Amino acid sequence: MKKIMIMAFLILGIGIQAFAQEDAIQRFFSKYMEDERFSRVYISPKMMQMAGGFLKNNAEGDKDAEQLGQLIGKIKGIRILSSEGVNGKSLYTEAMGTLTRNKYEELMDVQDKGSSLKFMIREEGGLIRELTMISGDTKSFSLISMLGSFTYDDLNMLAEKTNIPGMEQYNKGSKGPK
Repeated sequence: MKKIMIMAFLILGIGIQAFAQEDAIQRFFSKYMEDERFSRVYISPKMMQMAGGFLKNNAEGDKDAEQLGQLIGKIKGIRILSSEGVNGKSLYTEAMGTLTRNKYEELMDVQDKGSSLKFMIREEGGLIRELTMISGDTKSFSLISMLGSFTYDDLNMLAEKTNIPGMEQYNKGSKGPK
């Protein structure tokens, strides 16, 4: 009986830990969602599906447009939280504390003249499930989270061929394992 109880607690603990990892960004967004100093954008999976379908259907022999349509269809949502006129450094530190505890892996880190920019990924089963960009300085803060099921090649293509927020910074830096 003791073994069954111990196993039940272990399974419950693993489940709670997995939920906490998946929900770290959402909790951070929720904390500042009603704060009037922040701009919030959420692009739903359905909207990404529609955009991807539109590109694929209107590619008319354009292989790049067709590939991009398929790739955009892999995006399950984009969340953006940004603000001007806030202490972005303290928000950056808070957000990074949330991510570090939840097994996000660093892709790129840029520290320049009082500003910080970091790209992090959450990877599962060999696929990138989330790409997160966090930036902060003395007067602004931005957090962009893109959910989906990507390879590094997919992210490289998104950076090169789209205007998705944050991807221009990704394009300037490291592009994942070679």
